[in-house]
Amino acid sequence: MNMRALKGELPTGTDAEACAYLNTASLTQPMDHDWTQIYLYIATKVYEKWRTKESGVTMPGDIRVESLNDDQMRDLNRLKAWLYRKRTTVREDRDRAERRQKKEEAKAKELETRAVQPTFF
Repeated sequence: MNMRALKGELPTGTDAEACAYLNTASLTQPMDHDWTQIYLYIATKVYEKWRTKESGVTMPGDIRVESLNDDQMRDLNRLKAWLYRKRTTVREDRDRAERRQKKEEAKAKELETRAVQPTFF
């Protein structure tokens, strides 16, 4: 279970998901200043979390963003909530389609194996 849900908070997407989404979104169209700051903030967090400490490499200082203002943080939280909703909706739809397909296959198999009473008239 998601740790946020255990704490009574609403579950959201991860920092890595938000970073990946913003990376691909930046390839489709230019981002404004706020979204650029959000992207660099989340990229800094993800990079610092997953880099190896032995490498000695850190996020370059000229693009490092340590904090966001309230509006930017609200936008980031809204993005992460949207990503979580999309992920769960897709998973539920996929599960629903899989159950429907299994049910249809079982029904088709039952019709194949059912003894058919011949009719003459």
